[in-house]
Amino acid sequence: MAYFVYMLANRPDGTLYVGVTNDLARRAHEHKAGSVEGFSKRYNLHRLVYYEIHETALAAIQREKNVKHWPRQWKVNLIREMNPDWRDLYDDLVR
Repeated sequence: MAYFVYMLANRPDGTLYVGVTNDLARRAHEHKAGSVEGFSKRYNLHRLVYYEIHETALAAIQREKNVKHWPRQWKVNLIREMNPDWRDLYDDLVR
């Protein structure tokens, strides 16, 4: 089973959310549908702009905790390396 650390944004260089899941397509859809209460819904964070895959839940959870505590610019740099145009990667998952 794969585990994912992911980041959502409301627009390029906008507000960021870092999460972890074992089903990225399902979780991204939940954020898009607004069915996830809390920070992501409050700030309309529905654009999947970054993700990485981990083999264990423990590794993914630890990475999520680390990334959450990084300065914002480090997170932005990570996104720009993978996704320089900040496009919504959700469409790639569901094709």
